[in-house]
Amino acid sequence: MKLIGAAFCVAAVCSIGLAAQTSETKQKTKVTVKDGKEIDVTGCLETNPGGGYMLTNVGGSSGVRYVLVTDDDVSKHVGHRVEIHGKATDKGDAKVKIETKTKTDVHHGDDKEAKTKTEHKGDLAGMPYLGVKSLKMISASCP
Repeated sequence: MKLIGAAFCVAAVCSIGLAAQTSETKQKTKVTVKDGKEIDVTGCLETNPGGGYMLTNVGGSSGVRYVLVTDDDVSKHVGHRVEIHGKATDKGDAKVKIETKTKTDVHHGDDKEAKTKTEHKGDLAGMPYLGVKSLKMISASCP
């Protein structure tokens, strides 16, 4: 009986220790396009498989597309033909700046905070980025 009581006490102490160690982590990422060329493009707004949104069929060409950089909720325009004014990274002199902030709230302990900044310059491998300044719906459907 003493062994069961001792085991119960050890389990209770461990669970208290785990409760004291619980934490919650929040991460926020902001992507901005700087020093790109101002452009106006028309295309189809689609969701990006990697997250976010992309503009496809730019100017009627199926091979041209941009990853969109925006803080605005453009989800209501998915599947629509839109005109976007913004800065593009595919013109050789643009910069894409990525800032990530991670905050961990540790219950019964010291909170932790980390910040990272990354900047890519010039033409980027893969799809170019387009920093959205304005978006206008042209048609409710895309070809």
